[in-house]
Amino acid sequence: MLMRSLRFSIVFLVLCGLLYPLATTGLAQLFFPRQARGSLIQTASGQVVGSELIGQAFSGPAFFHGRISSVSYDASSSGSSNLAPSDPALADRVKADVAKWAAENPGQPAPADLLTNSASGLDPDIAPASALAQVPRISRATGHPEVQLNGLVAANIQGRTFGIFGEPRVNVLKLNLALQQLPR
Repeated sequence: MLMRSLRFSIVFLVLCGLLYPLATTGLAQLFFPRQARGSLIQTASGQVVGSELIGQAFSGPAFFHGRISSVSYDASSSGSSNLAPSDPALADRVKADVAKWAAENPGQPAPADLLTNSASGLDPDIAPASALAQVPRISRATGHPEVQLNGLVAANIQGRTFGIFGEPRVNVLKLNLALQQLPR
């Protein structure tokens, strides 16, 4: 009985631990090569600047900013802060972020998705309204007309997945790359 159990374990170890992962990886590389490699985004020169699936920290007035990350955009440790709505630390962080938003974007109400973090802390997307709320600041910093920046945001809006799942969104990395390509 012991030998039979040992053979059974070895067979399933090879099947489930070696053959199945190799087969699924091979099929992913064959049918979805870009996604299997991490959905990486490259510049025109071929330099990888990030993944469209993982948010990045953008600072400074000349860039669109994404959602807050409780893990500092470190993909090896995704997660949220899990602070309760009644936690004073969360209230203090939100107050500080609202004050920062008001200083950087005078006269613009702070969009909720730019003051909250996602469950993973790595969300690469923001709502179109959140991108549009940043346009006046970026226009002042870059000299690009607001109309041109509004068009850039509109051109980068991704619709619902399969037309029914999720909400329209804007990928912040792709939007900032498109912003850098605008003629000055």
